[in-house]
Amino acid sequence: MRVLIVKTSSMGDVIHTFPAVEDARRNRPDVSFDWCVEEAFAGIVALHPAIATIHTVAIRRWRTSSLGPSTWREAAALRRALRDCRYDLVIDAQGLLKSALVAKLAAAPIAGFDRSSAREPSATLFYDRRHAVSRDLHAIERTRRLFGLALGYEPDFSGLESGIVPPASGTIFVGEKTAFLLHGTSREDKKWPVGDWIETARLLVERGMTPVTTWSNDREKAVAEAIAEAVPQTVLVPKSPLSEIAAIIGRSALVIGADTGLAHLASAFGLPTVAVFLATEPGLTGPRGPFSSTLLAAPGSRITSVEVVAEAERQLALKWQAAT
Repeated sequence: MRVLIVKTSSMGDVIHTFPAVEDARRNRPDVSFDWCVEEAFAGIVALHPAIATIHTVAIRRWRTSSLGPSTWREAAALRRALRDCRYDLVIDAQGLLKSALVAKLAAAPIAGFDRSSAREPSATLFYDRRHAVSRDLHAIERTRRLFGLALGYEPDFSGLESGIVPPASGTIFVGEKTAFLLHGTSREDKKWPVGDWIETARLLVERGMTPVTTWSNDREKAVAEAIAEAVPQTVLVPKSPLSEIAAIIGRSALVIGADTGLAHLASAFGLPTVAVFLATEPGLTGPRGPFSSTLLAAPGSRITSVEVVAEAERQLALKWQAAT
């Protein structure tokens, strides 16, 4: 049986789908999986060994030039590629109108959430099979339940495994006992102050660890350079492809991050991870992993670097205990 997964974005949403793929691998070894995802996240999907073919969409880019001939050519090419694969089933794991329209391109039966479960009820108009899954569950569990209903098995919720492994290769070597500081995030109100990142780096050095950080735009570059200037032991990784950053994260001993997709990636790798949430509620979409925790700022209060490093030490101790 050949199944296409449609989960186009964002990075965290894509990563939240991996445990469902792991469930399916165990319960339905007869199923092979392909995936349709935004072009920026194709490298993330490629981390899972069960995904055979990755089809890319560029909905974000297409929206800016919806009337351009190149957009229509790319969309037509995607439609041909999906139909040539002759899928037995498409699982729309996103539940949005845009993902349902992408799923429809494959010309195969579509399974998805029902009207009360989907994030956008209008998406369900395109589905052939609709499944009820409570919206009060974490996104990971919702997706695991959807896959189980679509493919006919009951997930085992006593465990949580993503099945992904860090890229084996990488051109940048950052040494051992590294703590990757993921300060960059999409919204200003999600950003932890640079002074707290600097103090965190200092505390980590005192504990014998090497802070590592990087950047993807000019604003993030300024923060990364400020951390490295204040704490010279910090390794400043230049702007790099996502696959390279994923490889460095995968080799890190610890990850501390803001509300960002890369913190979800670290959790999925099974690394000790501390996520700092300032403006968003992590309850149903926060990082999940065996050694992952989230610190949420209470109204009118702040999260200090001392609290973050103390929680990081706790997660490191849990990982060490599990290994012994």
